[in-house]
Amino acid sequence: MSKLKVGVVNLGCDKNRIDSEIIIGNLKEKYEIVNEPEEADVILINTCGFIETSKQESIDTILEMAKYKENNKCKVLVATGCLTQRYGQELLELIPELDIILGVNDYDKLNEAIEKALEKGEKSCYTNYSDSNINIGKRTVTTGGITAYIRISEGCNYQCAYCAIPKIRGKYRSRTIEDIVAEAKELAINGYKELILVAQDTTNYGIDIYGGQKLHMLLQELSKIKSIKWIRVLYCYAEELTEEIINEFASNEKVCNYVDIPVQHISDDILKAMKRRGRKKIILENIKKLREAIPNVVLRTSIIVGFPGETEENFQELLDFVKEVNFDKLGVFKYSQEEGTAAAEMENQIEEEVKEERYHRLMTLQQKISAEVNKKKVGRIYEVLIEEKENGEYIGRSYEMSPEIDGEIFIKCDKIINMGEFINVNIVDALEYDLVGKIVDNMDK
Repeated sequence: MSKLKVGVVNLGCDKNRIDSEIIIGNLKEKYEIVNEPEEADVILINTCGFIETSKQESIDTILEMAKYKENNKCKVLVATGCLTQRYGQELLELIPELDIILGVNDYDKLNEAIEKALEKGEKSCYTNYSDSNINIGKRTVTTGGITAYIRISEGCNYQCAYCAIPKIRGKYRSRTIEDIVAEAKELAINGYKELILVAQDTTNYGIDIYGGQKLHMLLQELSKIKSIKWIRVLYCYAEELTEEIINEFASNEKVCNYVDIPVQHISDDILKAMKRRGRKKIILENIKKLREAIPNVVLRTSIIVGFPGETEENFQELLDFVKEVNFDKLGVFKYSQEEGTAAAEMENQIEEEVKEERYHRLMTLQQKISAEVNKKKVGRIYEVLIEEKENGEYIGRSYEMSPEIDGEIFIKCDKIINMGEFINVNIVDALEYDLVGKIVDNMDK
């Protein structure tokens, strides 16, 4: 008898991706995993519920996948992730096509819930809150055979006024260095060459189990794995960057000179209203330290515009900050009024058209900065990780580019290049976000 088929649709951040990979790893022994939803007997949507746009995308995707139940091929529809952790039973009632709701701490109940749905038609809803659980386990990595994400901690201790993550994911809790290194070694054995470390806040890794920030020690241990070439660190709090962390970034040859510091804003008035720990002075000081310690560092940030009470003066201060720092990469989000957060109750909400206008002003500025930054790369030689080939062109990334969120390098080449190979590329042209290159020298690694 053939196995039932399961299709998994992942939405949201890299941490969600890891959860989906664990889910697939747990399911694949019993079920056949398929990529096309029309082939699936069971469809699972791993949702995001961080801001309004991501919630809407999650609901739209659930409704889209529900259509596959109409032809009787799909027998069970499952929703999990941050949206379901927030709205659990309410979602089950609002979308009758759903059979199973799982929160972010209940993936171990999935097999049993599927059996109940298939055999008895029973619906299930599990949305347990946890301050101790960290989702780990046998994963099926979905990013190809080159790059893999590793979650180094779960949850968050901060109570930023706009953010519901602590209520969804619980308090900050780190994995041990030994556990993370063991997972990284397994990935290396399977051919992975780039590790991307993720958490709600990577800079505070270890504070709960080691009594202090130990990201630098974790990086030292991971860099001992011979076949790992790049280690990339995302989601660093600018105000939490210690001398030890900065020095490790600067001295460790395997750590990409790429620092992701989502500052969200720079006006002290807004940062205070957001309940962010950092202030303008320390953020600017640490950016200066990063650039002094690592002259070729690439800085990425994310910004929120339209937070309650943001005046035109506050926004102008933000524009001036972006001009001054000249971020290599920058993402902009319009503030989303999320129920259950402190900011949602603030009286001085910003009109949607004002948020939209400020979003476009900031993105227009960053487009100009990005184009100028990229022009300066023409004539430089980068070591590039080749990831795919499309329309006769090879596509890859340098250390300056994180997958899926930054640009790519397009290379025309008649030679055969293996996926996962590192090659030297001379940049011959610059686009707004992407680059065009020509092979200089093949570097088999």
